[in-house]
Formats: sequence, C-alpha cells, structure tokens
Amino acid sequence: MVAVSPLAGSAAGAQRFFRADAPEPVIRNVPYDGRFVFARLKYTTAPGGFYYMGLPAWAHGYQKAENNLVRIVQAISKARPVLDASNVFALDDPLLFRFPVAYMSEAGYWTMTDKEAAGLRAYFKKGGFVIFDDFRDDSRNVTGGWLNFTTQMKRVIPDVRFFDLEPSHPIFHSFFEINSLSIIPQYYDRGAPILRAVYEDNDPRKRMIAIINFNTDVSNFWEFSGQGSNIVSGENEAYKLGVNYVVYALTH
Repeated sequence: MVAVSPLAGSAAGAQRFFRADAPEPVIRNVPYDGRFVFARLKYTTAPGGFYYMGLPAWAHGYQKAENNLVRIVQAISKARPVLDASNVFALDDPLLFRFPVAYMSEAGYWTMTDKEAAGLRAYFKKGGFVIFDDFRDDSRNVTGGWLNFTTQMKRVIPDVRFFDLEPSHPIFHSFFEINSLSIIPQYYDRGAPILRAVYEDNDPRKRMIAIINFNTDVSNFWEFSGQGSNIVSGENEAYKLGVNYVVYALTH
C-alpha cells in the first residue's frame, strides 16, 4: 500500500492507530437464517497485541472492515449476505459450524486452549474455511509472528503443511481475475506479501481449508476504504481478494 497522507509516519498518524483508550468490543451476533454472515474468530490475545487503539488483537478492524467487504459482496454478486452485522465466535463455540467462512486477525498474537484447538480442528473437518490476515515478523510482535502462528496451527493439525500460492491457483480466479500476488503491500510491512494455503490432508489436490495473508494486512484496506488514507487501487485489489476468498469458500 502507498499512503497518500504524509501523516502515516508522523506523530498524528501514530496517535490515530496507537491509542489505548478503546473499550472491549461489544458483540451482538445475529441468529443464523441461512444467509451468509461474516464470522470473526475471537481468541485470548498474547502480550503486545493491544497496540492498535487498545483493542485485543482479534478485534483489529472490527466491525468496519467486514461490513465494508460484505457490502461489496452484496453489490457485485448473487450472494445476499446479512449487511451491517458480523458474528464473533470463540474457536470452540458450536455455533461456528453454521458459518462456513471465518476470519482471524493478527494471528501473531493468537493463543488458545486445548479445547479451542479441538474446536477449530473440528471446524476444518466439517468444511470450514478460515482467512488468516494481518500478521508479520517484526520487533513489535514479541510473541513470534509466523512462529507463533505455526505453533498454534500445529496444535490444531499436528502434521500441518503450508504451501506458497501462485497466481494460477483457482482461488485467485473464482470471481475476479487476479494475476499478481504483490497487489496488497502495506506501508508498515517490510518486503512483499506472502500468501499461503493449508489443504485438507496436506494435499493440494483437495480442498483448501485456510488461506494465510502473511506480511500484509488486507483488511486494513477494507477498514479504511473511502477515507483517503489508502490509494483507491489498493482498496480495489484488497476487495477483489476478499470477494474471491468468500466465493471460493462458498463453492468448494
């Protein structure tokens, strides 16, 4: 991402993001009625994960990011999702099984109990698809970034393997044609975005059960869409990815 405003790296920009005055988010889940509802995964945040406006890491961008994405899904596809609503579930909440697509923010700060690990394992086995977004290896993330993510995933799937994706993968052509994976860099991430996948039984010929947006923050583009802090092209490309993820998950 290219920041339009010079405030992105200034004291004013820092105050915008690194405050500690936000209350714990109020969760108001909507009941299942067969329509698509964006589901976010809630977890206990490791130390350091409250840096963004004082929010726990799982809630970064909640609910603005998903509400904006779902409006795009509704506007350009035949899906009729529930608008202005986003459900939040613990990993071991049985109600999560009613929602085929789930999202996790800041997996570098993700911690969980054994019961939650078993719950997420069951979700994958039942056909669930998870989007892991917004994490990286840097000095701020003292809990480990990619190392913490892989450690937690191995508690869910002990023999899990991670596969680097190429633009030829069907997920990047499920709705929009996306032919480059370098389209969603963030100004606060060093290096190129890396998109990886986890497959059922570690077999790329089978169903993808998770996509991993590493070293980037796709939902940041959704969250601040239309506010002038991102270039429009970056927002557009991030929406394309989000729509493709949802469409792929709902059709596989």
